[in-house]
Amino acid sequence: MGKVIGIDLGTTNSCVSIMEGGAAQIIPNKEGGRTTPSIVGFQEAGERLVGQIAKRQAATNAANTIYAVKRLIGRKLNSPEVRRMQDTAPYTITDSPNGDARIRLFGRDYSPSELSAIILQRLRQSAEEYLGESVEDAIITVPAYFDDAQRQATKDAGKIAGLNVLRILNEPTAAALAYGLGRETAEKIVVYDLGGGTFDISILEMHDNVFEVLSTSGDTFLGGEDFDLRVVDWIISEFQKETGIDLRNDRPALHRLKEAAERAKCELSSALETNINLPFIASDSLGPKHFNKVLTRQQFEDMILDLVEKSLEPCEKALWDAKLKPQDIDKVLLVGGQTRTPLVRQKVTEMFGKQPSAEINPDEVVAIGASIQGGMLSGEVKELVLLDVLPLSLGIETRGGLFTKIIDRNSSIPLKKALTFTTVADNQTTVEVHVLQGERELARGNRSLAKFELTDIPAGPRGSAQVLVSFDVDADGCVNVSAHDKATGREQNIRITPSSGLGPDEIARLIEEAVRNEQADRIMKKLILSRTRLDGLIESTRRTFSEFGAMLSEDDQTHARQAIARAELAYRSDEIDKLVQAFNELEAFGQKLTESMFAAPASAGMK
Repeated sequence: MGKVIGIDLGTTNSCVSIMEGGAAQIIPNKEGGRTTPSIVGFQEAGERLVGQIAKRQAATNAANTIYAVKRLIGRKLNSPEVRRMQDTAPYTITDSPNGDARIRLFGRDYSPSELSAIILQRLRQSAEEYLGESVEDAIITVPAYFDDAQRQATKDAGKIAGLNVLRILNEPTAAALAYGLGRETAEKIVVYDLGGGTFDISILEMHDNVFEVLSTSGDTFLGGEDFDLRVVDWIISEFQKETGIDLRNDRPALHRLKEAAERAKCELSSALETNINLPFIASDSLGPKHFNKVLTRQQFEDMILDLVEKSLEPCEKALWDAKLKPQDIDKVLLVGGQTRTPLVRQKVTEMFGKQPSAEINPDEVVAIGASIQGGMLSGEVKELVLLDVLPLSLGIETRGGLFTKIIDRNSSIPLKKALTFTTVADNQTTVEVHVLQGERELARGNRSLAKFELTDIPAGPRGSAQVLVSFDVDADGCVNVSAHDKATGREQNIRITPSSGLGPDEIARLIEEAVRNEQADRIMKKLILSRTRLDGLIESTRRTFSEFGAMLSEDDQTHARQAIARAELAYRSDEIDKLVQAFNELEAFGQKLTESMFAAPASAGMK
């Protein structure tokens, strides 16, 4: 079994995690964020945007930007919950022949599973880029109170995204796994999970690394989205009182209102009041209209009090089903971003008679728990130890994203090997050493082990510095990597202890993948090398021409400038033939320039 990722497919934000070395690691997205907004944007040209970039363009493309799709997954159009969304969402919700809810975009109906799959694909891509290998297996979490249709729809989303969904895991159970990993004490735990669109309460008993769910309850249509809507309704009401304009049917305005409401809600978690300022939110015959008012925490709490209290009834039911009383509970865990609201924490404290735990990050704990479950199924919770040989090659990333091997796979250990590298830019004073393991020609296709920097290299022309990169693998399979600047003697090193196992099946798969992608990798490598070679020739030719170009005729000088310009244009091309042609043309000019340089002194001597 390959790597198993754990995914929290959230209503507002999603998160992906992986087990490495017995510990769960949150995988950042392309923007560097640890969570990804569960938002998909469609543009007329057919481009799909996911996450933060989709959220940024939503104000100008509200009807084609989808958020909170988890609230629709596995639901019928005629359900009260979907009807409520139809009244507030800026996008169009319709139905399918079997009555399931659909979203219409540019004349086509998309199922919530299909839209969720787009988010899952982005999370999968982040994981593959982070791990340097393909990912197929996943654990996906769902609210504990999801029914069979919603669970199956979530599993379908995973299949559409190309994932083999090993298990659909309840979110509170995942949170309990994350909390309980490595703990030996017996505890009864309440997991109060109030996310963007759903609410769950689960009570679990933890003892001897066994997690037993005693009871669960919840509401699959209670969450942060409802809190946001209370603020949106307040803004609409206040604005209508002042201007007489009703914003409920203004889709672009509704999106701006929702965004402002969400921001205000978050600010009121730490502040006693917040200013909501929405310039040019509407206009009439008298001109543009603006909204600018202060919302206090007390006002906000008055708006949402019934929503918070709505979550307490399932808590009481879960206690009853578990045959427990509040005083029997040892720990209360808060999960989901909405639990940061002070009123929520206050009511939970009153309900269970104890302060909730702040040990875990409510936005990340579910994904972490899912990856722990994945690690259990795959065996990757066991620590990797390299024994008598290296199963995969070791090397570093070099210019253009290539993977340069320093130690080949199946080499006997212990051993030590080194190669000398140089700088790729003028006045470069820092070299990043990216250590990788794998068989692919391109760095992104291999496993990233570590990164470190060698600094304070003397500034100079590119190619002048000599940096010796050494790999030292001991008998235990631990790797020491060092970078040594030959000019200054400065050295930086890092010790890498492999953090997760590479079983025979995974090794075979990676090698097979390398063979399968060999042709594509070879073409990409040739493109990178051709571009690098042309870049070096452009730079050297430009310097030589600036110094000795005056020795050429005016026509030849013009041709030289044109050749350099054509080469610079070709450098941006992805066609190898154009790069080679530009290199040959520029090289021919370089020979002519060299001949002129040597001919000049000879001519001078004949006079």
